[in-house]
Amino acid sequence: FWLKKASAAKHLYTTRESRHSQRTFPGNMAEIVELAAKHSHTLTKVAVAKAVAELPCVETSYVCVFQSISPYMWSYMGIAFALGISVIGAAWGIFLTGSSIVGGGIKAPRISSKNLVSIIFCEAVAIYGVIMAIIMANKIEGSLEFTYSEKLEPWQANAMVAGWCMFAVGLSVGFSNLVCGICVGVSGSGCALADAQRPEMFVKMLIVEIFGSALGLFGIIVGIIQANGAVFPKHLG
Repeated sequence: FWLKKASAAKHLYTTRESRHSQRTFPGNMAEIVELAAKHSHTLTKVAVAKAVAELPCVETSYVCVFQSISPYMWSYMGIAFALGISVIGAAWGIFLTGSSIVGGGIKAPRISSKNLVSIIFCEAVAIYGVIMAIIMANKIEGSLEFTYSEKLEPWQANAMVAGWCMFAVGLSVGFSNLVCGICVGVSGSGCALADAQRPEMFVKMLIVEIFGSALGLFGIIVGIIQANGAVFPKHLG
């Protein structure tokens, strides 16, 4: 009786082990290849996700790349845009107005002195950029070396916000003065040519130039208000 019981238990255990081995480990190479092909896509995804998670943020996201740029670089780029684009606008306006004054002055030499007002208006655009660049440069204060990390300290966050703010100021002031310089240059050119034909048109066209020159003042006013929001941390000794 006990011999029969032992034989039956051994048979049951052998059957269960064989089923488990068949279910877990395929019996031949074809089944192994089929199983690997079936789960290779999932395993690849898991491996890639794990590898990406181990990489630093700056190697996987453009947002982190822009965040890792020093805020002081953003600030000086804003100053460069404010001054450089303003000078481009002033030079463009002087080029347009000056060529018309020189051309019209050949037939009507009297316009050469009066229409120098248009040149002054164009030059004022570059002065707007210089003034704004000086204001922005005075806002920058030195601090500890800025090193980006995923967990920022309070002074680092303030420096980043101030840097982006200064960059925005440079763009707004620079492009406002660029459009202003072109506007004054085109209207000044028309003023010179109209004055050469009809002297009474000078005052009327001068009013147009004054309103065009006011566009640059709008950019300066808004830029000063924006720059007040840029507060750099003082040196943390």
